[in-house]
Amino acid sequence: MPTPPVTVPGNPSPGQIQPGGILWRWAAVFGTAFLILFWGAPEGISAASWRLFAIFAATIIGSIVQPLSAGAVVFLGVCAIAVTGTMTPVDALRGYSDPIVWLVLCAFFIARGVLKTGLGRRIAFQFIRVLGKRSLGLSYALVSTDVVLATIVPSNSARSGGIIFPVARSLAEAYDSTPGPTARRLGAFLMTTVYQCDVIACAMFLTGQASNVLIAKFALDAAGYEISYAKWMLGSIVPGIVALLLVPLVIYRIYPPEVKHTPHATEFAREELAKLGRMTRDERMMLLVFILVAGLWITQAWHSIHYAVVALVGVAVLLLSRVLDWDDIMSQRPAWDVFIWYGGLVRMAEALGETGITKRFAEVVASYTVGWTWWAALAVLLLIYFYAHYAFASITAHATAMFTPFLVVTLGAGAPATLAVLGLAYFSNLSAGLTHYGTTPAPIYFGARYVTQREWWRIGFVASLLTIPTWAILGFTWWKILGWW
Repeated sequence: MPTPPVTVPGNPSPGQIQPGGILWRWAAVFGTAFLILFWGAPEGISAASWRLFAIFAATIIGSIVQPLSAGAVVFLGVCAIAVTGTMTPVDALRGYSDPIVWLVLCAFFIARGVLKTGLGRRIAFQFIRVLGKRSLGLSYALVSTDVVLATIVPSNSARSGGIIFPVARSLAEAYDSTPGPTARRLGAFLMTTVYQCDVIACAMFLTGQASNVLIAKFALDAAGYEISYAKWMLGSIVPGIVALLLVPLVIYRIYPPEVKHTPHATEFAREELAKLGRMTRDERMMLLVFILVAGLWITQAWHSIHYAVVALVGVAVLLLSRVLDWDDIMSQRPAWDVFIWYGGLVRMAEALGETGITKRFAEVVASYTVGWTWWAALAVLLLIYFYAHYAFASITAHATAMFTPFLVVTLGAGAPATLAVLGLAYFSNLSAGLTHYGTTPAPIYFGARYVTQREWWRIGFVASLLTIPTWAILGFTWWKILGWW
């Protein structure tokens, strides 16, 4: 069952922001647009293209400071593009006809089926029953559940926040670990470990989180480099599994739980499985759709059925079998919210790439790397890109603002396309582990109050010292073995 929204102290939702807070947020949004327009378009860039850049930049800033929700900010950006005549209405709205946008929408509906049927909880308790006798094994059980669900559920908030978090909190409380003096008994370790591994799960699959499909489209538009579901997964499987094995172990060493043995966890899992009983007809149908959709996505190169069509078929089967009804579809506010901002951002980013502004920016930045070897330029740019996430409150905002320019610059420095594209794609997700606001589940886990902000950031930084070389050394080597560069 999804958890209720968690409000993080000092980080209220847009609806709770005080008037003064709203004013400075709007000032940042409009100030960005006016500053760009006042600066004026450089030579060779049309006025309409520069106006598009101003609206796009203001939209990204709005997604970061959030005077309104991200969907509302993008909606206003699309309106501004049409009202100012920067694009025709048909062109401004074209992003909503993109199959990629519908793929993400349908994947959210499939995620609703996983939650509604209880299949996700059953998977979690099965892992806990097998691995949960020690606190470290318990963390691996929760992480394994997240990884399995990430193969098809693109909402890391629904997956990690709605399924994994309630189970983790229940297990912590079962060992009398609550926020405050007893937090370190078990809860603090579980909250930090599960979250740090969630961003790894996000990085491992095209469906790991909603923005990955957007990142794949950026790579195709900017570099002509296609990342299929199978290629994304194959490229991440070795560094991903190694990182998933090492990160919990390292956190266990630097931030150990007081409770090392958790035999009651396996008993708890057995009791919960007994309450669930035998798999229901809806669970079996959901599992069938899960396997069908994931299988067709992985084998897309053999049958050439578009990913979006596979997702549509999956939702259709769930509707026909009555696992989902139309009210389930219409009530999925997060899915429709993603649909609004996804469609708008897809079109704006695509149009901006056509203006030549991104290329101009890349040429300026590339001038600073003249004379560097490509690997030195790639290493520095990847590190800058990774740690720049301290300034972003979502993976989407980070990738939308920086992925394409950094990709063009690294390619201009002579880096192999595979290293540049996949390095930036995976780092877009892994960098979200740095802070307590890095991606949607972060406020949920941090808001449980088991861990101080100082400890959260310390663990996030230590984890980055592990994940960066894992992907940069082991990952690059793995891609070399595959013959990708």
